[in-house]
Amino acid sequence: MVARVSHTTLNGLDAYELSEWWKRVLDYTDVPGDPNAPGHEECMIVDRRTGHRLLFIEVEELQDPVGRIHLDLAPTDVTRDEEIERVLDLGAREVADRRRPDGSGWMVLEDPAGNQFCIVRSDAEREGR
Repeated sequence: MVARVSHTTLNGLDAYELSEWWKRVLDYTDVPGDPNAPGHEECMIVDRRTGHRLLFIEVEELQDPVGRIHLDLAPTDVTRDEEIERVLDLGAREVADRRRPDGSGWMVLEDPAGNQFCIVRSDAEREGR
């Protein structure tokens, strides 16, 4: 027997607002037949290509945002640095810049609810393309 990851859950003070922000970052959409709306305490979004799902749950109080699990995002059609700029323009906050002079490394950011995530190099950058 084995298990599979059903979805990844992120807490926030406004589940709808946070799900809308991540939809813009990842180009995800609402689950077909289950649209999210303001005031919903649980909002699920899905990647139309892979089926990966993120669930946003509304909580009354946020825990310490520094957790042991976070998302690492790799750009699909731009460079790491271009993706970092795009996500900062969407309202992410920089936590730590771990980029190195040789082009390796990543940046740690926070979403509007303070959940941390990283942006790493794209596959093409890692392969030297």
